[in-house]
Amino acid sequence: MWQESVNVIVYDWLKMPHGDKLADALNFFIYDTIKILFLLITIIFAITLLRSYFSTEKVREYLSKKHEYTGNVLAALFGIITPFCSCSAIPLFLGFLQARIPLGVTFSYLISAPLNNEIAIAMLLTMFGWKVATLYVGFGLLVAIIGGIVIGRLGLEKEILIEVRPIEGEIRAENQVIAFKTRLSDAWDYTLDILRKIWLYVLIGVGAGAFIHGYVPTEFITSMAGADNPFAVPLATLLGVPMYSNAAGVMPLIEVLTSKGMLLGTALSFMMAITALSLPEAMILKRVMSLKLIAIFFGTVTIGIMGVGYLFNAIL
Repeated sequence: MWQESVNVIVYDWLKMPHGDKLADALNFFIYDTIKILFLLITIIFAITLLRSYFSTEKVREYLSKKHEYTGNVLAALFGIITPFCSCSAIPLFLGFLQARIPLGVTFSYLISAPLNNEIAIAMLLTMFGWKVATLYVGFGLLVAIIGGIVIGRLGLEKEILIEVRPIEGEIRAENQVIAFKTRLSDAWDYTLDILRKIWLYVLIGVGAGAFIHGYVPTEFITSMAGADNPFAVPLATLLGVPMYSNAAGVMPLIEVLTSKGMLLGTALSFMMAITALSLPEAMILKRVMSLKLIAIFFGTVTIGIMGVGYLFNAIL
């Protein structure tokens, strides 16, 4: 329905010819912007409403009492319902440390939160379908769980630079009953707040994707990162690490790159590196942990992302 309406706008109302590069780019831009914003509103609202039934404090207290491996799994799963990028996940990461949750478990959360946030899931679901979205979430959880276990096993607690004090007394019992109408209102307000923060990134990302869609030759993409290049996944991952964006900004590029011939695993490795690891994140973490621990964290996640890229390419 939307595609037909956009076709009418571009080709009938604006009288732009089919096959024209500018027309194709504009068609892509209008259609993807409408589609992405609609899905973001719908899915962010639904997940936010669901998340209102979970208490962060209770989750933190619950994790602090769990066995190491169980804690890694639960922390990674908790990352799915917290809407944070790589930088904004750090405050809750610090809260986990203060609650004396094992270091490896806290890293499972720090890895999972930006990888598996609701925006990434919503956009993957929209662009590639439920199978790809499910595989992505599964592999993202696997990277978070294994990465956290590896870091936890290295005994790096001494590399934390801040003083970690117990805060069990801060955990409060939440007996307040919140009306469903209030939850709906809060979820809608939060959804609008998220949209105000990311709409520009969506437009920039879709705009860049539209340019690539209309003007960049398919042969150029496939020669750089197509199936014939065995080093495409490491190259895409290493290129993504220094960059900083959220899923809303980078996902439209992934859709276009794959349509131009880049293998899906290679494109997702690029996206995962951008969203899960970033220089701003490293700069913030420098106040919390040593360079050694930051390097181990980045290295572990980078290797995991590369592995996911190759697995995706092999499966799909």
